[in-house]
Amino acid sequence: MTAQTAAPAQQEKINWLSSIPFVGVHLMCLFVFYTGARPVDVAVCVGLYIFRMWGITAGYHRYFSHRAYKAGRGFQFFLALAGTLATQKGVLWWAAHHRHHHRYSDQEQDIHSPLQKGFWWSHAGWILCDKYNETRYDSIKDFARFPELVWLNRFFAVPPVLLAVALYFIGGFSMLVWGFFVSTTLLYHGTFTINSLSHVFGKRRYKTTDTSKNNWLLALITLGEGWHNNHHFHQNTANQGWFWWEVDLSYYSLKALSWVGLVSDLRLPSEQTKYSYLKYSAEDRAALNPPSRWFAPLAAQRKAAEEKMKAAEEKVREALATAADSLPTSAPAPQALLKRQ
Repeated sequence: MTAQTAAPAQQEKINWLSSIPFVGVHLMCLFVFYTGARPVDVAVCVGLYIFRMWGITAGYHRYFSHRAYKAGRGFQFFLALAGTLATQKGVLWWAAHHRHHHRYSDQEQDIHSPLQKGFWWSHAGWILCDKYNETRYDSIKDFARFPELVWLNRFFAVPPVLLAVALYFIGGFSMLVWGFFVSTTLLYHGTFTINSLSHVFGKRRYKTTDTSKNNWLLALITLGEGWHNNHHFHQNTANQGWFWWEVDLSYYSLKALSWVGLVSDLRLPSEQTKYSYLKYSAEDRAALNPPSRWFAPLAAQRKAAEEKMKAAEEKVREALATAADSLPTSAPAPQALLKRQ
């Protein structure tokens, strides 16, 4: 391994020192066995989970990453603040990296593809290493022009800390444990499942260049983000559940907010887009959802596919070599023609 290849590999290792807050949030959840579970604490835990998940889904994702609807500058800041309270880094950092993910989804450059680097990396490993610490400002210039968003992105730890302090003074240590630490841990893994599990488990309705899938359970715990195949087929829609049975609580809230003028111009998929899958052949539909071994290592599946491709190429080369033996000596060899192409 050269120095040039060693540096990126080192950057992809988990930085356990900077990950202490992430690990600490998980460890603090153990205090539930000390505090018990007061109904008010559990209610605050659930309420803050829903509100902050909404900040991620309706704010960080659908507004800042995909501009699926419009909002005034004041409500735009509220959306950013709601997402920041989820303790998943800054709004510009999050949205810029998400745009990069869509540009290279499930390709080698994808920052959190389970197909490329496995479950753990796509679920949490990528966010705990040093490689992706910096904000990709070149990918988020449209929102980086707002100084209040730049400030919030830089000091992303301030709102969660203030929330934790407020919970302690309002309801004591038990409310801090349940309302912040338990709720935040659930938020982490609820959100992270979209990166890791929604490219592995579920059903595909549309042909895309990646392995995105629709999963009703993930949609429930993420307020609608689990309709991931819909989303990757047409990214810039305010709704990700496109049919009445696809529950999308984030979209329902945005629709209600549009009635009172806080948001507007909600983008929706056209009927042609929604029903384009009806034009697929039987073979196309079968290829969308082939029988799969759920727990087979994804990297092994990718390696097997590469080996099949290499074997096919070798057979072609052998056929060309056989053909070359029967050609006149003055004719160019097939291998030479292949190299020219």
